[in-house]
Amino acid sequence: MSLFTGKTLMITGGTGSFGNAVLGRFLQTDIGEIRIFSRDEKKQDDMRHEFQAKMPQVSDKVKFFIGDVRDLASVKNAMHGVDYIFHAAALKQVPSCEFFPLEAVKTNVIGTDNVLTAAIEEGVKTVICLSTDKAAYPVNAMGTSKAMMEKVIVAKSRTVSPDKTKICCTRYGNVMCSRGSVIPLWIDQIRNGKPITITDPNMTRFIMSLDEAVDLVLFAFEHGVSGDILVQKAPACTIGVLAQAVSELFGSKEDIRIIGIRHGEKMYETLLTNEECANATDMGDFYRVPSDKRDLNYDKYFREGDTDRNPLTEFNSNNTDLLSVEQVKEKLLSLAYIREELAKSEN
Repeated sequence: MSLFTGKTLMITGGTGSFGNAVLGRFLQTDIGEIRIFSRDEKKQDDMRHEFQAKMPQVSDKVKFFIGDVRDLASVKNAMHGVDYIFHAAALKQVPSCEFFPLEAVKTNVIGTDNVLTAAIEEGVKTVICLSTDKAAYPVNAMGTSKAMMEKVIVAKSRTVSPDKTKICCTRYGNVMCSRGSVIPLWIDQIRNGKPITITDPNMTRFIMSLDEAVDLVLFAFEHGVSGDILVQKAPACTIGVLAQAVSELFGSKEDIRIIGIRHGEKMYETLLTNEECANATDMGDFYRVPSDKRDLNYDKYFREGDTDRNPLTEFNSNNTDLLSVEQVKEKLLSLAYIREELAKSEN
């Protein structure tokens, strides 16, 4: 963590699962200060008490700021003296964004522009923005707003020298056991003696842990070039396999009930599109999608062109490694949340 020694890190939407994971990872290091920026004072109060109890010796490194990314002034007020930003604030629920698409635009698109505008004006050194696989070939309002968010990030990176403010984006799939995700819902259903409800057993989704989400952001922080979109190579599984794994771990005696696909959902998700493959770089565990450095003078491209095609192909949740029930169970058991919930079930 030497890069963060004595530095001030701000996390927008910091009371969410990602913000909690970052605090768990960073608070024991020599980081100077972590600012949690969000609009929910109840979640901030809960988070404050939780970390005062868990890490009393370092909890004073955490500072809480009430504000909204939709309000440029409130973002700027929280940014004085900030060195780095992890921008996680977003509307993420697919069905709710379908019914209230303009709210998704206000938070995911305009909110991101506000964060980047304020960061550039305040001289923040690095901003890492969090996106989603739903931004690739989007079919729903949440994905479309995140796709526009990515466009804002890349465009904004062109307006400022990377020596002043580096702006990168990370794109990843479903984070297991994050707030509002399906696994905690299934655990509650099992405890209440109800059947697990799933949309479609053949639907595939990328799966990753919160620690892996933090790893991706840190990789982008260290290795990303301004304007980059960084993608982590994640495994996937079918929803049917995931439900079976949770059911077996928690001893469900009920059948799994299929309720059908919800508003705006896809059968599989994409992390790297065919079009992005033309310029993407394979970095081992990650893909790098550099920003398009061309300007609006297209005349010269009629005279000069690049006819070589990158051999990379689309990376989606159907053509990645598909995990078995046993493999998913092993991955689930690596999560502290699952181990804690299993311990509660045994008591």
